[in-house]
Amino acid sequence: MILIAFGANLPGPDGATPAETCRRAIAAVSALPGLRLDAVSHFYETAPVPVSDQPSYINGVMRLSGEADPAHLLANVLAIEARFGRTRSVANAARSLDLDLIAMGDLIRQPPAPDPILPHPRAHERAFVLVPLKDVAPDWRHPLLGLTAAELLESLPPQDMAQVRS
Repeated sequence: MILIAFGANLPGPDGATPAETCRRAIAAVSALPGLRLDAVSHFYETAPVPVSDQPSYINGVMRLSGEADPAHLLANVLAIEARFGRTRSVANAARSLDLDLIAMGDLIRQPPAPDPILPHPRAHERAFVLVPLKDVAPDWRHPLLGLTAAELLESLPPQDMAQVRS
């Protein structure tokens, strides 16, 4: 099981809404060789984390199956972000698209391993990842912590989130 989180809070380069950009990015990721899209979460409107004056995000998680080399998959995901206008400036900046590899099965890649670090080093701290992750993989357990997304959510403060039409 491959879990990839997606999000956007700026229009795409063609003026697409963040939700439309996310739908197009899901299609682009699912078209990568060797992968099959198995499920897509609901879309959620979420406040920026950390709190800022940025527009709200559209966030979700996709679950895929197949075989992929982690570094190769990361390179493909970053290329998709760039295709949708993502530029990297400062941490937590607003973005037209954000794709994060959350987990690839039970694979653990920790520093000093090369990117990607798996599971994602902050996924367990982010309600905007864990809530949609529950939609697509309710039985998933964090490979290092051994906890489900629901159990991880119990330790987090509430986040301003609302399910939206996808």
